[in-house]
Amino acid sequence: MTFNDSSRYNRDRQSVTRRILGYMLPYKWRIALSMLASLGVSGTDIAIAKLVQPFVDKLVVAGDMNTAKIVPIVIISLAAVKGFSRYFQEYFIRTGGQLVVQNIRDELFHHSVILSIGFFSKTSSGTLMSRILNDVAVLQNALAVILVGGLRESLTLVGLTAVAFYADWKMALMAFVVLPLAGGPAIWIGNKIKQYSRRGQHAMGILTTILEQTFSGIKVIKAFGGEHRESEKFRQENLSYYRFFRKMVKYDSITSPFIEIISSFGVAGIVFYGMHRVISGQMTQGELFSIMTAIFLMYTPVKRMTRVNNVLQQAIGAAERIFEILDERPEITDVPGATVLERVRGEVSFEHVDFAYQDELVLKDFHITAMPGEVIALVGPSGAGKSTAASLLARFYDPSAGRILFDGHDIKYATLDSVRANIALVDQETFLFNDTIENNIRYGRPDASEKDVLRAAELAFSHEFINDLPEGYQTKIGDRGLRLSGGQRQRICIARAILQDAPILILDEATSALDTKSEAMVQKALGNLMQNRTTFVVAHRLSTIMHADKIVVLEAGHIREIGTHQELIDKGGIYCRLYEMQ
Repeated sequence: MTFNDSSRYNRDRQSVTRRILGYMLPYKWRIALSMLASLGVSGTDIAIAKLVQPFVDKLVVAGDMNTAKIVPIVIISLAAVKGFSRYFQEYFIRTGGQLVVQNIRDELFHHSVILSIGFFSKTSSGTLMSRILNDVAVLQNALAVILVGGLRESLTLVGLTAVAFYADWKMALMAFVVLPLAGGPAIWIGNKIKQYSRRGQHAMGILTTILEQTFSGIKVIKAFGGEHRESEKFRQENLSYYRFFRKMVKYDSITSPFIEIISSFGVAGIVFYGMHRVISGQMTQGELFSIMTAIFLMYTPVKRMTRVNNVLQQAIGAAERIFEILDERPEITDVPGATVLERVRGEVSFEHVDFAYQDELVLKDFHITAMPGEVIALVGPSGAGKSTAASLLARFYDPSAGRILFDGHDIKYATLDSVRANIALVDQETFLFNDTIENNIRYGRPDASEKDVLRAAELAFSHEFINDLPEGYQTKIGDRGLRLSGGQRQRICIARAILQDAPILILDEATSALDTKSEAMVQKALGNLMQNRTTFVVAHRLSTIMHADKIVVLEAGHIREIGTHQELIDKGGIYCRLYEMQ
């Protein structure tokens, strides 16, 4: 590691540590109570070291029976003080640590869901799951060790050091001379552990991604006989995780033996020098055993502190990955002083809108106006920019140039909540939550009455099949609504949009994955949904948009044609060719 790398490492470590400490401030009283209890734990070890001298001199050497009588009482008393102190110390510090981690996990999840769609397009859900679950779990375990072990061992080390120097500063100094020798290697080992901890957590993120994709796509895997291929992929990534874990364990395991060997030089020097002083009459046997006990007990927290440092490096590695997400800023946010849109009439204008994904221009000079209640169909070959226009309308992205207006208001300068309150979306990906049908329908309006839910379901032609289910509207429909057919799922989504009662509607390939019978039923439901709403329909099936007020034909991000179905057929252009192909 170069000097610059080392200074950056120390700076990053300090920054991460400060941020973790910031999360601990609300629970400072729990930590303070734990510190008080730690004094009891540390004090008993210090008392043991101090009591060795009178025990040896008065009882072992002089045979004082009065001292012998109080020894059992002292032992039981010290054990009781240490036991109760340890209980309160661990209870307060562990519950405090859990609350800290709980707040971090809550904030991490909340921050993740408010990030823009662009972030999710480049970050796998498995990676996010790994950060929220695995990295926070590493931090949780580490905090328990650091807060409990670090606090207790630090106080014990300070107390025993004071006893040793008070008893004989020369012998105590001999014990401390060897400890700085372990400092450099201990830092190097800690850095290695942090490095492999981060890489191991990254490997765990890949494992989580494989799991998420495998279980979500199990039908495709089985249909194409990919079970063994997926199992081998998982086995290879699992092996990769083990290799990082093995290296981390290797460096962690070498710490204690290294400290043991280094400290043995100090112990050898103390024993030799101490025996010489006892023989020469410069100190009593009790004094020798007292200082040796203090020094031996002192080495134990030193070894434990190096292990705590290793755990701290794991925590910093996990925390860095957590803070990477927390430091990610949403691309789409409310501008300062953003206005709150009331319910709009439904006039929508795209004014010379450009949009590019990174450097790839996918929409160029897109310019149309929809009057309240009109149906605008967006058609064209794949990649023409149809879904991009719909995404801009929902303000999942902001235009690179131009603007989008609702009733004359630029939506970029309106609050996101008020923009999306005026929009209902029915997507080609019929996503339903693993919850009851009723809760799925009222997702956009949690405060909707039961009567409103029933009416929305009736308008979506869903009420009949819902009542046929074992628990009706209280039926849980499984992950992504797998207990329902494709047409049923889509009608639940339509009921959700009806209940939302927004003046602007986006239908993005809403019937593309349905069979003819299901599509006919869904089209009837969509007819109810589209009444008195400005509707943008993204469609491949041209038969579904023949009655649109305007059909906008896109090709390579440009508007090539605009008109009604008959006008575009008569024109004999791109739309006519697409229609004849179908």
